[in-house]
Amino acid sequence: QVRLVESGGRLVQAGDSLRLSCAASGRPYRSAAMGWFRQAPGNEREFVAFIKWLGRTTDYADSVKGRFTISRDDAKDTVYLQMNSLNAEDTAVYYCAAEGKVTTDSRLSSAYEYWGQGTQVTVSS
Repeated sequence: QVRLVESGGRLVQAGDSLRLSCAASGRPYRSAAMGWFRQAPGNEREFVAFIKWLGRTTDYADSVKGRFTISRDDAKDTVYLQMNSLNAEDTAVYYCAAEGKVTTDSRLSSAYEYWGQGTQVTVSS
């Protein structure tokens, strides 16, 4: 069983930076991806970024490309989401997720088997 624990969410001002962390336990499947998704009130959960355990392949949603960076620390089994130039549209609950096996499209929430409890990011304008 894989357990994911997010941290780092808080209230920030527009233009600020914030780094989210996702600590994984239970030996996440190293050939699959770790992803970040977010859900704003009244909206569906949407893809933000993913990183593959092998090859460090990454991908981002167009809305965050150039502002957000996903990375990982293999020794700590931790994935990070560095968020820069935050704006009010980034306000959401951010979820970390882990695939249980290799899938064809790691941008889809249905590709992920394990989810964290979420961390709230609020950007005040």
